Amino acid sequence: MAGFFSRLKEGLARSTQKLTGGIAAAFTKRKLDDAALEELEDVLIGADLGHAVARRIIRDFRKTRFGTEVTDTEVREALAKEIAAILAPVARPLVLDTGKKPHVILVAGVNGTGKTTTIGKFAQHYRDQGLRPILVAGDTFRAAAVEQLQIWGERTGAAVIAGAPNADAAGLAYTALTKAQAEGADVLLIDTAGRLHNKSALMEELQKIIRVLRKQDANAPHSVLLVLDATTGQNAVQQVKVFAEMVAVTGLVVTKLDGSARGGIVVALAEEFGLPIHAVGVGEQAGDFRPFDAADFAKGLVGST
Repeated sequence: MAGFFSRLKEGLARSTQKLTGGIAAAFTKRKLDDAALEELEDVLIGADLGHAVARRIIRDFRKTRFGTEVTDTEVREALAKEIAAILAPVARPLVLDTGKKPHVILVAGVNGTGKTTTIGKFAQHYRDQGLRPILVAGDTFRAAAVEQLQIWGERTGAAVIAGAPNADAAGLAYTALTKAQAEGADVLLIDTAGRLHNKSALMEELQKIIRVLRKQDANAPHSVLLVLDATTGQNAVQQVKVFAEMVAVTGLVVTKLDGSARGGIVVALAEEFGLPIHAVGVGEQAGDFRPFDAADFAKGLVGST
């Protein structure tokens, strides 16, 4: 994990600079009074931690440190603890139910968030554990998504079930679950379309996939993952709200933290929704994707070691 922490820290460098640069500018050695706390609140909001998180942190600082002299290092260390405390309840790896053959994972998210790559990385993770995943190219409208999933299938040795262009995604999911059950697969990962500009059509499609899966397994899908791109910042909050209206989202995956100055959005998501954050991505390779660790992320975000 030490190697991954280094990559995480490196990936979060832009987010860290945004956050710690503001703290350093506000605090060299300074009394933590109302004016200082107001400046700190602005820095936190500017770093995409969101208003609710900023208020919570300022409230705790006011209780424990008000009127004392602090340095920017002390503020950063205290901040790392506060952020870790917010993230700890949601840092939960995705655990497969071994009683399900297969455990069905429906993967949702707008186009461009990294859904297909995330499925490929999960497939690699499960193969490394000696499990047998099957992948479903359910984004039938984008040929590139199907091709990308097939490449991941070859790379991981996982079977990929695809249909004709623009085929019915629900029918494909039904066929795939039938095959996965017959073959005793451990996990079925279903990619989906993400055309959010046509929300009603997308909602209809996702709900139809779930309806059809439940004809075979009343509890499927067993997990519904929403993949979010960290570079979109506060837009990620809106995406969670929109998708939660369509399907019962059970957990989040946050990608592209390496290309973002908006890593603070992970903290905002944890505070607002309390949904499990199963994994984070800091690059394109399978090794750049790990279960989410609250303490490591908090340290990486504020630049601690």
